[in-house]
Amino acid sequence: MNRCSQWTPSQFIMDEKNVPIRTYQVCNVLEPNQNNWLRTDWIPRSGAQRVYVEVKFTLRDCNSLPGVTGTCKETFNLYYHESNEDRESYIKESSFIKVDTVAADESFTQVDVGDRIMKLNTEVRDVKVTTRKGFYLAFQDVGACIALVSVRVFYKTCPLTIRNLATFPDTVTGADTSSLVEVRGSCVNQSEEREEPKMYCGADGEWLVPIGGCLCNPGYQEKSGTCKACSVGFYKAKSSDPGCSKCPPHSHSVRDGATVCDCHSGFFRADSDPPSMACTQPPSAPQQLISVVNETSVVLEWAPPRRLGGRSDTSYSLECLICQTGSSGSHLCLPCGSDVLFSPGQTGLKTTRVVVSELRAHTHYTFIVHAHNGVSQASGAGAAQSVSVTLTTNQAAPSPVSFIQATDVTRHSLSLAWQQPDRPNGVILEYEVKFYEKDQRERSYRIMRTFSRSVDVTGLNPLTVYVFHVRARTAAGYGEFSAPFEFSTNSDPFPLIGEGVNSAFLLLSISGVGILLLISAAVFIISRRRSKYSKTKQDSEEEKHLNPGVKIYVDPFTYEDPDQAIHEFAKEIDVSSIHIERVIGMGEFGEVCSGRLRVQGKREIYVAIKSLKAGYSDKQRRDFLSEASIMGQFDHPNIIRLEGVVTRCKPLMIITEYMENGSLDAFLRKHDGQFTVIQLVGMLRGIASGMKYLSDMSYVHRDLAARNILVNSNLVCKVSDFGLSRVLEDDPEAAYTTRIPIRWTAPEAIAYRKFTTASDVWSYGIVMWEVVSYGERPYWDMNNQDVIKAMEEGYRLPAPMDCPVVLHQLMLDCWERERAERPTFSQILNMLDKLIRNPGTLRRTGGDRPTATMLESGVGSEVCVSVVPQVCMPEWSMCVWLQSIGLERYRDTLAAAGYTSLDSLLALTHQ
Repeated sequence: MNRCSQWTPSQFIMDEKNVPIRTYQVCNVLEPNQNNWLRTDWIPRSGAQRVYVEVKFTLRDCNSLPGVTGTCKETFNLYYHESNEDRESYIKESSFIKVDTVAADESFTQVDVGDRIMKLNTEVRDVKVTTRKGFYLAFQDVGACIALVSVRVFYKTCPLTIRNLATFPDTVTGADTSSLVEVRGSCVNQSEEREEPKMYCGADGEWLVPIGGCLCNPGYQEKSGTCKACSVGFYKAKSSDPGCSKCPPHSHSVRDGATVCDCHSGFFRADSDPPSMACTQPPSAPQQLISVVNETSVVLEWAPPRRLGGRSDTSYSLECLICQTGSSGSHLCLPCGSDVLFSPGQTGLKTTRVVVSELRAHTHYTFIVHAHNGVSQASGAGAAQSVSVTLTTNQAAPSPVSFIQATDVTRHSLSLAWQQPDRPNGVILEYEVKFYEKDQRERSYRIMRTFSRSVDVTGLNPLTVYVFHVRARTAAGYGEFSAPFEFSTNSDPFPLIGEGVNSAFLLLSISGVGILLLISAAVFIISRRRSKYSKTKQDSEEEKHLNPGVKIYVDPFTYEDPDQAIHEFAKEIDVSSIHIERVIGMGEFGEVCSGRLRVQGKREIYVAIKSLKAGYSDKQRRDFLSEASIMGQFDHPNIIRLEGVVTRCKPLMIITEYMENGSLDAFLRKHDGQFTVIQLVGMLRGIASGMKYLSDMSYVHRDLAARNILVNSNLVCKVSDFGLSRVLEDDPEAAYTTRIPIRWTAPEAIAYRKFTTASDVWSYGIVMWEVVSYGERPYWDMNNQDVIKAMEEGYRLPAPMDCPVVLHQLMLDCWERERAERPTFSQILNMLDKLIRNPGTLRRTGGDRPTATMLESGVGSEVCVSVVPQVCMPEWSMCVWLQSIGLERYRDTLAAAGYTSLDSLLALTHQ
């Protein structure tokens, strides 16, 4: 094709603004069948995906041309041809692709030209060019009187810009007029990503939808889209800080871009102090230390330091030294022993008073009180922060005797022996022994004195328990009596062989045996109560294997021909028997309508009709019909029923039973608080029954949620929406990133894509929570990442308001981390049936407290919060249980020690 045919360049003419312009023109209107082409030079594409052609031209009105027949036109055609290089001198007309037919908004007549009025038209067309390095433009005249004034070819870009401290480069717009080009920004200098910065370049060259952004690094703050260093005297510690802050008191910065201010000389900052805190100093020494000696104890009191250093975390510590003067006059001080007691403590003190006891008598002590705060260690301050006092303890009575032993026990006598007190505090002058019969409780006692550390006690009654106390006396007086020691005389006239045995020891032995029995029985019962579902789960698996007649689900995607699966599992319905009444929603593939189905020989029924929108692909058709192939295999009152399909005419349809009340979550929100607990449990029972049926068929739903449960006019709940399994099988990666319903999905399914009936059980627990909370959103406004993190850390949804304890416990059972620990749907169904038969078990909620009747009612009523019937145990009181094993006599002993329930017995040890 010639570049120019009948188009001729003109001399300069004047436009409407009297500006001389040069044009290409053609005006062969008197000859029919005009086909005149004008082609541009090769235009490089330069990365553009869509170019715009702006054409300015003038066109004469055919009516103003005398003698013109019907061959005159007032339009011309715009074409383009893509090419990789400028080597095509001749291009066939058929190689060009038509862009548009261009018509003029304004035309002129011969009179206009005489009056020097040229009416200029401007038209813009866009062309998608993506396959070659460049292109040609061509203009075809088919019989018009036209002059091309100018042709401007351009493409649009989103200009270089900075948003949220991220730079977005100059970006060419997309190929389609509706496309958005995603562009990742790069953080400006001295900044870091807060969240990946992204924007979208629109087809009109405008930036849209800024996401994420950057934060200025520590030491820098945002100014006019850049990060500028903090000036001297200012700092910024963290990227998330809003801007530079002035240095806190007693600190300074000496350079730009400081992340922390340095403390002035003599001031310090602790490691735990934030950079915004003023620098501080250690405290001065405590004041006015006084001591009061009382035999071998001393009370130390002092006043706080005069200067606290600007902090409020002052604490105190005590140093105890025993000081002695050597023969050469040297002064030697050693730390006190570990037997010295400090009350309330020796270090980390917040009070200014300490009692020191268990000191030696007639001994020189030095006590040093140190004051500390958060910067004491950083400052290296030591003696300047302390005050000391030196004192001598007085003469003191001996400490109590700590151990007494009985030997040579007979019917009327026994021998006692003991050790010297740990701290005699002088020379022991004598010991005093006080004893009495245990039953007399010190109403009548006897005293014996001895200079040795043993005594023979005679004149005792046979087979009687006696209580003995021993104390020592020095020049300072008697010390305190020892703790009581119990020994029993013998019924045998001869002494027992060995160290001596008493009835208390025998009682303790018997008690030990009894307590061992208690612990063993308690552990057995509680372990039975806490056992999970392994045995029952095993039984249910065995039942499934022993039931060869159970129908097994067949995956329709295993069929090479999808039509074979749909015809095997779904009934074809004549479209003439369907009457569509109204649109009730939009599905993934098209409209969802309600209507009526007339089947010959049966009554007319209401149905829901899903249709496949026009222009579908083979894949969309297969995906659309696969859900019907799945539904057609199920026949259960709590599974949405498939009536049939329409595949022999368009549009394709799936016909299901009509559920008047729609999705369960929206229905519950609409009727918040209007149902009884029994009604809610009835809804949950229906869902569990449907899921048990699916699990028995070895079908995993993967998307069990209240939004996918439909409710009919009789409040019957039915499981629906079997599409997610199709998506996961067809495109697992896309499904994982975009279609996994995180809030309803078990942890192993999120992390490892392990979808099983056990993961459906987890989802069922979430559905229970939705039902009892009347459609509240699980995990509220937490984002998906926060939900995943919370589940990994063991967080579980709390009980909704007024939720019965047994229902929340069942939810928690469904949310066990280990799959094997979760109940089966068969067990869940049995549990809900039991609750419905015994509605009294649903009365107690998390806000109720057990009543006295419940605690003291003997075996009482059975409270079962486990789905396995054989581990539901009656809650016995301690008294009744002790009676049942013949150990009631230990009731008071255990109660006095704080053991009042069976669970508390687990804390008992053998000792």
